[in-house]
Amino acid sequence: MTTLSPARPGRRGPRRAYSAVPGETPGSLPWRSVKSLILLLCVTLVVLPFVAIVSTSLADSAEVTKAGGYVLWPDHPTLTAYQALLNGGIVSKAMLVSVGITVVGTALSLVSSIMLAYGLSRPGSFGHKPVLLMLLMSMLFVPGVIPSYLMVKQLGLINSYWSLILPTMINAFNVIVLRSFFMSVPKELIDSARIDGASELNILTRIVLPLSKASVAVIGLFYAVTYWNAFFNALLYINDASKWPMQLVLRTYVVNNAQLSGGQVDVAAGAPLPPAQSLQAAILVLSIVPIVVIYPFLQRHMNKGVMIGAVKG
Repeated sequence: MTTLSPARPGRRGPRRAYSAVPGETPGSLPWRSVKSLILLLCVTLVVLPFVAIVSTSLADSAEVTKAGGYVLWPDHPTLTAYQALLNGGIVSKAMLVSVGITVVGTALSLVSSIMLAYGLSRPGSFGHKPVLLMLLMSMLFVPGVIPSYLMVKQLGLINSYWSLILPTMINAFNVIVLRSFFMSVPKELIDSARIDGASELNILTRIVLPLSKASVAVIGLFYAVTYWNAFFNALLYINDASKWPMQLVLRTYVVNNAQLSGGQVDVAAGAPLPPAQSLQAAILVLSIVPIVVIYPFLQRHMNKGVMIGAVKG
């Protein structure tokens, strides 16, 4: 004999998944096709401008003139614009300046931020609370342009590369992020290292940093992108055009549409200058290539660094 259990009051049947297309469920083929088309459209809208910029930088004068500006796909690609920019002149110098500032600035910023974050992560360290309060206050009260300029001028850094590094060497937000990672390192590991006679520097370099590779890689990428993309400090502090970084050249000759003369690019004797659109597109490509090349090597660390601490078990 089978006993039927009474139906529970208020219990409903299985809910039907909502679908924006009437009569279709999210798992059906028409619904997947709609989502694929929307995704394809979004990808096309994002990729198409990049393709147009790269294609225009590789186009010759005839194709640029025929297209009336930007070329979507060159029939006869040429590297004339890149050769004119990189064989000498203001753009090649700006590339070297930007690479040097990014490498030196990122290294100094990482070292100073790691040392400061580690000191703030150790409870009871000297000046722990005042320095942490000062760091937090710097995130709330940002000095204006005029006080910053006067400070850099009083230090004698006008028209110096150090004016592009020292004012932004330590970012308070990055230090706070590193501090939170360092505080997540098990206290037992640090105490055992102290019992074995390890100094604070040995604890930092042999225990804390190896366990925080992901966070350090993320912060390093943040600093590198900041130094590479910065142009406002160069606009304020650098008066000599031969010391301009790449982003200031980009602003001058692409955003402001200034014309590159024969003395600012290197072309063969008697050869005409590449078209202005090709030169501008080539400058755009050169300004984003270093970060695009570096990012794949840090991507796996970046994904891990962003997710660490997001979920507490």
